[in-house]
Order: sequence, then C-alpha cells, then structure tokens
Amino acid sequence: MTAVESTGGRTAGAEVAGRALAGAGGGSGAERKLVVHAREQAADGVVAIELRGPAGGELPAWTPGAHIDLILGDDLVRQYSLCGDPADRTTWRIAVLREPDGRGGSAYVHDDLHPGATLLVRGPRNNFPLHPAPRYLFIAGGIGITPILPMIAAVEGAEWRLAYGGRTAASMAFAGELRAAHGDRVLLWPQEEHGLLDLDTLLAEEPPDTLVYCCGPAPLLAAVEARCANRPLHVERFTPKDAADPVMSGSFEVELAISGLTLTVPPDRSILEVVEESGVQVLTSCREGTCGTCETPVLAGVVDHRDSLLTPEEEAANDVMFICVSRAACPKLVLEL
Repeated sequence: MTAVESTGGRTAGAEVAGRALAGAGGGSGAERKLVVHAREQAADGVVAIELRGPAGGELPAWTPGAHIDLILGDDLVRQYSLCGDPADRTTWRIAVLREPDGRGGSAYVHDDLHPGATLLVRGPRNNFPLHPAPRYLFIAGGIGITPILPMIAAVEGAEWRLAYGGRTAASMAFAGELRAAHGDRVLLWPQEEHGLLDLDTLLAEEPPDTLVYCCGPAPLLAAVEARCANRPLHVERFTPKDAADPVMSGSFEVELAISGLTLTVPPDRSILEVVEESGVQVLTSCREGTCGTCETPVLAGVVDHRDSLLTPEEEAANDVMFICVSRAACPKLVLEL
C-alpha cells in the first residue's frame, strides 16, 4: 500500500461497486527475496526504491493501486504502494516518507535499503483498485501520491485532473515530473504557499459522475468524504479509521471449519491472536485492519466489522472479515480456517 508505515485500506461514502480480493494480482501470499536495484531522493524526506529479483526475471503482475509488504524483521512488516509502471515486470518501485514518530519501518528503509541490499517481500495485493469511469479527480496529500501515479498513467486516454497537496513544494515527490508530463491537468498546492487544498472549489467544478480517488493523511480523507457523500469515491488510508461503537464487547466462540477447532475469544484479545495461539497459521501483516492480508471467509454468524477496508455493502454481505480487528456480533462465528 502506501509509502508510510501503515496502510492498505479502502472505504467510501458513495462507493462504486466491486472490491478486488486481497490476492488480486497473483502471488499475494508468497514471500520472495528481492534486491535493491536503485535508490534516489524523490523529495525532502522521501526516497524512491527500485526492487528486482536477485537473478532478474519477471515479478508477479500488479494493477494500479496495489501495494506490497516489506518484511524488514521478525516483527517489522510494512506496506508500501507500488508507484512504477505495471507493464515493467522486472521492477517494483516504491517511495517511502521518513516518519520521525513512526514505528521503525520508514527509518529502516531510509537507513538500510541501499543498492545491493536484499529483503523479503510479499504481494502484490490490491485493496484500492482503479475502476472505469467517464472522468476522474485524483486528490493526493503528501506521500499519498504514490498509488495515484500508476492510476494516472492507466487513464491517460480519459478525462482526469490531479490535485496534489503537500506541506512544502520541496516535500512533494514526483511533482516536477507530473507537471512536466501533464501540464494544467496537475494542480500542485504546497501548503506553505496556499494553505489547505480548496476542496469545495475543486469538487464544485466536477460533474456528479466524476469518480474521485483520494489518498493522504486522515484529515484530508475526512474532509473529502464529508464533501462526497453523494458522489462516487474511493479512498486509501494510512491509518485505521475511527472505530464505531462495538456491537458485542464480550467473549464469543469461533469455529474453524477446516482445522476442526472451536475457540473462545475473550474481550481483550483478537480472533487472530487466539487462532495463532491454537497453532493455526494465518497470513497477516498490519494487524490493524488496513492491509487486507488476513481476509478470512465467514461461513456462519454475524460479523462486527471494525476494519478500514470493506464498504457498507460488503459488510452487509457478511461473507468475509479481517480477523486482526473485527469481532463477532453473535455468540459464535464459523470461519473457513
């Protein structure tokens, strides 16, 4: 997902139908060793990293909006959006903002990932897919530009605009190349010069059927969502959205249909933690409901969805859940594990 330390999720006010499964793009659960092929300073505090296979060759295909997991240590897994060219099957590019108050992922990338370094990578996975539309408005805040870059390339034949805000002009990665390639389609909006993005004016200029894609910090997403209640919108989050009041806060049971186990989940533990303790292996990454890695089919029961990924329609379908954060809204869930 994105070039900050926690990401992945997608939600919407008036969402277009359809969600890419967590495994979209192929090979999402497999770990592979990659080597840092190149590195450049993309902006103040931002490095762009190109990854390739140690012996060259093709990497799994991906689509705009996809992210990969960097496995930087036993307890250090971070998601970053792919921001290169999906047609280039030999190289994956990410861009990472150094977060001074982060949890160590961005510092590791900035300090340790130089050309020749190797690391394990998992993915790609796409929870922020690009959908067909007659017109697009892309809104990016800071490092949220990363998943937007391949989207712009993919819709080049359609009508589109980009509004790209950042703290300072020097901190806005890829701004120069975007303006040079696309001219007036790109609105660059450094906060030091203009203040916050003028969302009211931006959206007032767009027809009702314009599909809005937005990635950036939580205040920007909240502001866009508040203005797009009646227009199609996709957002990708750096951090989990605020959780609603829990439907059920006590203990409940989960039956693992494949493993033949029935487990009790206490109020102070997640389903994921209890399942892992039982010895059942589950692919997981962010553990906060944003990356989509632990998506699990639900065979019976009602879910209290607490993730930052599913739309209201997908929640109502009640056929999948993210067991790192979501819980039961009934005495017992049956899961395909």
